[in-house]
Amino acid sequence: MPVSASPHSPPAPRTPAARRRLYWHRLFFGLWFRPVEILDEARDRSVWGAAAFLCVLCGVLGTMGRDSFWEGWRVGPAFALEAMAIADVVLVLASLLLGIATQAIARRLGGNGKFGPTVTLFVVVFWATDLPRLALDACLPGDSVPVRAAAWITSAFGYAFATLLIRGQHHLPTHKAVAAVSIQMLAAVALLKFPAATG
Repeated sequence: MPVSASPHSPPAPRTPAARRRLYWHRLFFGLWFRPVEILDEARDRSVWGAAAFLCVLCGVLGTMGRDSFWEGWRVGPAFALEAMAIADVVLVLASLLLGIATQAIARRLGGNGKFGPTVTLFVVVFWATDLPRLALDACLPGDSVPVRAAAWITSAFGYAFATLLIRGQHHLPTHKAVAAVSIQMLAAVALLKFPAATG
């Protein structure tokens, strides 16, 4: 006869449920509509592809919003596209440097987050929140009221989301998370969203 399990035997260990795949569109739109939940779901996940895609997309939109691009386009489309490609490469590298600096500062302040998730998610947060401004800037003059208003609003959202990201990734208190992102966010905002001259 088969031996039945003892009622006092320990339960069989449960296998952990597989984590749901985090698609790009859920990550991008989730940052706006449920940032706390989506950043918690994205914890410990590296999103290099999403970060690179956003850098390229935002680089294209930012280049198209400049008068110098269209002047170059009238001279020669190939030259204008080459300048856009160079700008995209520079933007990707600069964005990665911002993420790396954030990771280093957070670690110095006592954080314990992983390199890949922190760097890539910081880039995604920065550019996903900047997309509305870039879309307006591509259609309207850079010094117009809607573009300026969008710059202030998206800067505030980007700062808040970056703080939430570092606080969750590195298990830091809020004031340390703010300190970890302040220098990079303020510098990037001053150079990219409120440049001294446009053209």
